[in-house]
Amino acid sequence: MSSPIRPYGDTTGDGMVQLSFTLPMPHSKIAEGAAAQLANKMGMDPALVVHAKQMGEDYTFFVVYGRVHHLVDPSTVEVVERDYPLLTPKEANAAIKRSLRRRLVVVGGCIGTDAHTVGIDAILNIKGFAGEKGLEYYRELKVVNLGAQVSVPHLVEAAREEKADAVLVSQVVTQRDAHLLNTREMSAAFRESYPPDKRPLLIVGGPRFDETMATDLGVDRVFTRGTTPGEVASYLVHRLAPGAPPEQKAS
Repeated sequence: MSSPIRPYGDTTGDGMVQLSFTLPMPHSKIAEGAAAQLANKMGMDPALVVHAKQMGEDYTFFVVYGRVHHLVDPSTVEVVERDYPLLTPKEANAAIKRSLRRRLVVVGGCIGTDAHTVGIDAILNIKGFAGEKGLEYYRELKVVNLGAQVSVPHLVEAAREEKADAVLVSQVVTQRDAHLLNTREMSAAFRESYPPDKRPLLIVGGPRFDETMATDLGVDRVFTRGTTPGEVASYLVHRLAPGAPPEQKAS
């Protein structure tokens, strides 16, 4: 059973934190005072403005350093733990070949107006991410990367044409919760277009997603920042090509 803890700044348990934000006002002493006041109202006391930089004519970016008195109880934190073993590409390929006796089809892209393909490319493209090859490297995976700004109807149509086993969607643009709205629209469209037992696995990822929101968003899995191609490939095998060799163990 863990004990409650405080943030660490200069010494253990001193409660010091650093906070950054932007205020819609030109840089001035009044603006810095407003930044300190905001930090005070958020529970930071004392609050010291350690950096201020005007951004354009009417905005100022601030970094504030100060002490908070809140405690965090790690034992009450809820996260989504990985519940499947991590596989090497060789192990994933073998499991797919043995279980499906065909290539596993993955269709991916960025939906809505999102033009940021860095995330989806990191997972799908052969060059991969964090030293791991992308899904295109797996010989038992057929990967169809639709790129950026894919409409939901086009995504559904492509999934049907390719007979997709899984659909991967990346969302980086998050203004006004666009990533949540787009994901709900996407999941609703697939549920309208497919019988429950025929629908492809729906997976979304992006830096602003919460892993615990899969059910609320109507998808099967949510991946957040730092996810590697190997994690996604292992999840696909876990869900769609069960029966990994007995030596597979979660690390």
